Amino acid sequence: MRRPLLPVFIAFLALPAFSQDPRIQRVENGLMPAQIGKGETIPKWTIAERMAHYNVAGVSVAVIDHYAIQWAKGYGVLDKSSKQAVTVDTLFQAGSISKPVSAAAALHLVETGKLNLDEDVNRKLKSWHVPENEFTRDQKVTLRRILSHSAGLTVHGFPGYAVDEPIPTLIQILDGNKPANTAAIRVDMAPGTKERYSGGGYTILQLLLTDTTGQPFPRLLKTTVLDKIGMDHSTYQQPLPPDWAQAAASGYKPDGSPIQGKWHVYPEMAAAGLWTTASDLARFAIEIQKSREGRSNLVLSREMTTQMLTRQMDNVGLGLMLEGDAHSPRFGHGGDDAGFQAMLLATLDSGKGAVVMVNSDNGIRLAQEIVLSIAAEYGWPDYQPRERK
Repeated sequence: MRRPLLPVFIAFLALPAFSQDPRIQRVENGLMPAQIGKGETIPKWTIAERMAHYNVAGVSVAVIDHYAIQWAKGYGVLDKSSKQAVTVDTLFQAGSISKPVSAAAALHLVETGKLNLDEDVNRKLKSWHVPENEFTRDQKVTLRRILSHSAGLTVHGFPGYAVDEPIPTLIQILDGNKPANTAAIRVDMAPGTKERYSGGGYTILQLLLTDTTGQPFPRLLKTTVLDKIGMDHSTYQQPLPPDWAQAAASGYKPDGSPIQGKWHVYPEMAAAGLWTTASDLARFAIEIQKSREGRSNLVLSREMTTQMLTRQMDNVGLGLMLEGDAHSPRFGHGGDDAGFQAMLLATLDSGKGAVVMVNSDNGIRLAQEIVLSIAAEYGWPDYQPRERK
């Protein structure tokens, strides 16, 4: 049973009465481009028009206002063959939005004394160690640097594995050994000198957490983060168990053709393995917002959440991306797995936000347009289409 969050208005395609809500209607009819030319009038589109434009099958949206989910709704179908409608309980792959949720688990272990943010991770790793080289002679790979993408580690992201392909072990992925389909994860510049996005770093994080606790990663994330926040429709299990697969959307390529086997498997769970819903990710964002203010500290203390939301290098916190200025700071993350894209964005201090999940490789552009419409309707400060250069 999900924990109730009030006020909450859950809208389904099958329940047209909710579509009469004027705020929802204005969002649905107010999509706008991320960029416009100087002096141009901002065009407005409907969600249906833009789904057709981008050849998108399904979309799930959750809107945060006043630190609560104000409404959530599904659009389109989770699978073109079955034509089953997307609902608020439809599962999507979160892609790299897996990272901030994983980061929250790591920071929880820091608070309980099991990990140290600034310690060489090799001191806690047991089943594998980061290979030392000339770059690690003076500066080490630490948890803080992994979480802020400043550890000097390679491998930007992961393509995943077809459901009928052999799945490598985590050690094979770390060393780039078959059947892994990515290069070895190594340090190729001095840790702490530059921000460079690394899914490889979060794969080391995954091993660090399991080596430290002795627990399988999906179970650890369930007990330390998902259950505490009430993310009851979320799991890091890879491959996705059959009883969960019934509620999962199928992924689609940019041309609208299906991903073979419906989706890819991601043993790189910390970096890309979360299956979830827009509403569950909204719950995560709300917990971060409230925790920073000391109003809810289900996973992290106010002090640790503040660290999570503090720029470490460039625009990166500890697991979260930070944007905006002092007048309108925001946090969030994007996600991109084969056939799935997603966007989470929330204000730092006014209890607003949005999550959009799409089962298409064209999803992020649609998600940006939907979030701009939400921002206009719910009065986000300084969030609107940018002028094209």
